[in-house]
Amino acid sequence: MLLASAVAVLAGTASAFFLFALDWATATRIAHRELVWLLPVAGFVVDWLYLRFGREVEAGNNLLIDEIHDPRKIVPLRMVPLVLGGTVMSHLFGASVGREGTAVQMGGALADQVTRWLGLDRTDRRIMLMAGISAGFASVFGTPLAGAVFGLEVLAIGKLRYDALLACTVAAIVADQVGLCRGVRHTHYAIATIPPISLWPLLGVGLAGIAFGLAGKVFADATHRLGGWVKRHIAYAPYRPLLGGLFVASIVWFAGADRYIGLGIPAIVEAFRLPLSWHDFAAKLGLTVLSLGSGFKGGEVTPLFYVGATLGNALAPLLHLPFPLLAGVGFVAVFAGAANTPIASTLMAMELFGAEIGVYAAIGCVVAYLFSGHAGIYRAQRIGAGKLRHVPEGMALGEVPDYRRRLKARAVVQRLRLKTKESGDK
Repeated sequence: MLLASAVAVLAGTASAFFLFALDWATATRIAHRELVWLLPVAGFVVDWLYLRFGREVEAGNNLLIDEIHDPRKIVPLRMVPLVLGGTVMSHLFGASVGREGTAVQMGGALADQVTRWLGLDRTDRRIMLMAGISAGFASVFGTPLAGAVFGLEVLAIGKLRYDALLACTVAAIVADQVGLCRGVRHTHYAIATIPPISLWPLLGVGLAGIAFGLAGKVFADATHRLGGWVKRHIAYAPYRPLLGGLFVASIVWFAGADRYIGLGIPAIVEAFRLPLSWHDFAAKLGLTVLSLGSGFKGGEVTPLFYVGATLGNALAPLLHLPFPLLAGVGFVAVFAGAANTPIASTLMAMELFGAEIGVYAAIGCVVAYLFSGHAGIYRAQRIGAGKLRHVPEGMALGEVPDYRRRLKARAVVQRLRLKTKESGDK
């Protein structure tokens, strides 16, 4: 408890500073719209700094997950200033990125310094890293219960590590309180009324959950594929966000797409209050994929909240359900599908919107989790228990596509051999 509390104080303080810096960056960008034209330069500078000083920490959240599964060496402290500065610059100049990744990376890196100072063994180091992840997540969103479970659930699909339950719970609660004591105030999302439990609302939310899961899958797959394509065709890393930033800046300036960059909190709040355009979710998804895929630093979760809330808002009239309800369920369900964390996402809905939404949120998150398949924003996640198709336990999520291609190739070879044998017999 003492170690987890120490990690939480460090992570909560870092997250508070980070959130204040984000507020400043967002207000400055809104006041000076022309700053968006400096986005390519900002991307170049940040990636040059990572290339020069941060190659060991460039993997970000995936590095933390890998270190928990297979501990090798201490996460360098330089991850904290690099990811913090890179994310603030991304928001200042208009990239469409989030904040969760930064808070989680800072929490994990700071936690690993505690393990180094105290000389903790591999088992305790794993627990402290998980506590750091929980502390960062909880403090940046103001959701301690979701943060505690997120640190346990994000590591492997279909499996939780209960040996870190106490540490993650303590770290999440303390980090959230540290942030509040530092003056952090989180956005309030209001859902006036939750429909009573009945057949059609449950079925409607389940149908919407399919769309939420597919949206999470599209987001994750598109981000990884664009990132892979850019790396194959642009060898020098700083040139990637330079080119991507030029595309983003041009779209924002000439198409008036300012509402789709940054965190997009005002648009998320609107999704709970009034009907929005049906294409809001697609525009945000596309700009976020372009920003993250080209190398800008930041998180994926808040953009996923935006995509989910606006998609739920658009689906509500089709399903004859209140748009605040589907906006709230979509808010967490797209994240549940993309991050493969349905339990943490359900708890987040209850913390943000009230316990009354729990049943609907659980249905939406579980269905989204199933329909997103073996895709996800964290490629280092392991397969603890496959969803619908058999995938070997322990395989990293990023290895699943190659595994499936090998299976298909093997099946083709077997069919050809069978046909050859049949022809020989005839």
